[in-house]
Amino acid sequence: MLDLDRYTSLGAALSDALDRWPNETCLIEADRERERTRLTYSDFKQMAAPLARALQDAELRSGDRAAIIMTNQSKWLISAYAILQSGGVLVPLDYKLTAGEHLQLLAHSRTKFMVIEYHLWRAITQDPEFNNHKIKIVLVTEAPPSAELRGGYRWEEFRRKGDPSLISRKRQDAACIVYSSGTGGRPKGCVLTHENYLEQCKSLTAWYPFWPGVRYLSILPTNHAIDFMVGFIGPFVCGACVVHLRTLRPEFVRDAFVRYRITYVSLVPMVLKNLEHGLRSNFDALPGIKRWVLNLMISINKALTRKRPNVELSRKLLGQVHTAFGGQLLAMFTGGAFIDPQTLRFFYELGIPVANGYGLTEACTVLTLNDLKPFRADTVGKPLPGVELRILNPDADAVGEVAAHSKTIMSHYLDDPELTTETIVDGWLLTGDLGRLEANGHLQLLGRKKNMIVTEGGKNIYPEDIESAFDGLAVKEYCVFAANYVWPKKELGGEMLVLVLRLEQNQEFADSLKNEIVSRNRRLPDFKRVTGYVIWDKDFLRTASLKIKRNDLAHELGSSLERSAVKEL
Repeated sequence: MLDLDRYTSLGAALSDALDRWPNETCLIEADRERERTRLTYSDFKQMAAPLARALQDAELRSGDRAAIIMTNQSKWLISAYAILQSGGVLVPLDYKLTAGEHLQLLAHSRTKFMVIEYHLWRAITQDPEFNNHKIKIVLVTEAPPSAELRGGYRWEEFRRKGDPSLISRKRQDAACIVYSSGTGGRPKGCVLTHENYLEQCKSLTAWYPFWPGVRYLSILPTNHAIDFMVGFIGPFVCGACVVHLRTLRPEFVRDAFVRYRITYVSLVPMVLKNLEHGLRSNFDALPGIKRWVLNLMISINKALTRKRPNVELSRKLLGQVHTAFGGQLLAMFTGGAFIDPQTLRFFYELGIPVANGYGLTEACTVLTLNDLKPFRADTVGKPLPGVELRILNPDADAVGEVAAHSKTIMSHYLDDPELTTETIVDGWLLTGDLGRLEANGHLQLLGRKKNMIVTEGGKNIYPEDIESAFDGLAVKEYCVFAANYVWPKKELGGEMLVLVLRLEQNQEFADSLKNEIVSRNRRLPDFKRVTGYVIWDKDFLRTASLKIKRNDLAHELGSSLERSAVKEL
């Protein structure tokens, strides 16, 4: 791989990567049974250069913000490279957000340039706030020939001849602004530097190297911190290949493992759990003697790989299982949410190690990862090279808030110095997660200190973002909390959101009010829904500017009410 210590920016490192491995395949894009695109590093450069030159001619200047709102595909990475080469700051946004949410984050980030898929741009142009946007250049991909682009340009035609310049950037300059929450409350734009990404890539590939011939299956959205690093930067600076699927239907994902002989893949816990269920069902359907033989081979593999994985041995013992995964799979990565240790043990005993990790957007990608030396199913691994962890104010069980220090910690929250100083203290990131460090360096996560939950799908849900769904509710005041924030418990999983209601004087909690809450709740996506409610008999504590003092209110609630006071909706 490239020596990342030599580079001051992602653009410079990626530019050298394109020249170093010109004939290696870097990108494959498949849609169902059909392969749409296959690019070598040389092909990639030839496609990106005219776009970069056009952006520079359109006066994309060093430090200008450029958003990308797209599903996983080659155009995402080509656009990102062209922006980075031109000195721009990437703003990767989740394509699943609403048009209104997109417009709010585009405004908050002060985006000047944007690359977006046609159907998403069409939705934005129909939003009431569309006419207020201040984006200078919008590039729309895959637009029908007769489509009205409302001031946008076709991505495929936005090209200029001539070699683009590589705009130099410093390590401490912003590379990306990544939003770690939704928009209903306080947008949290994490400003991540070129050094953050270069150091993160260096530490990850020290434990899990990529090389020419490795194929990484990209399933998570590229705007996701994990896939941006492991499904773009990491493979490219090592000469490896990224495989994008334009569909995530299970049968086509399974086919991709075999067709492209995948080496690595990252999965959120929910997908990993579904994969486990599918395998267990297939095993249960085997005839008696075949099931007996399978169980015997699993037992032998378990005994021989108890301390360390031996993938070559496991492939011989459990050939059919490994063939179903393409026969070249070395490891799967997961993290971002609680995962049952039994699921990790299930795959490990099949000879398919799952490296469980822990990280935050504020820490670029990952702080800890299981290096499989030895395999542990009950922790989130050890700190990566260059990462230092502390446990703040540990209790009698040595459990306290996890704090991290590393060159991968973000610079700051965009335009929010108050939140930045609350989150980064003397260079240490206060994660808001509760954990315990073992003598061997492994980190056990045991709960959350912050008012946030993480779904099995790896989504961060901030209760403040849910509150807009209840605007105008016929009560004096209300707010939403994560139940574990109000009533702390030392465990992960089973997290839920609670609506706290302060009724008007002499107001009763009538059926009509409950029905209104239930109706509004149903309009939210499943993972954002409030699970229960509680009636509070005091006015909410507020600051001089009338903001709710959430920490104080949560403390009052937890001290005065039992968790059992929460009533289900």
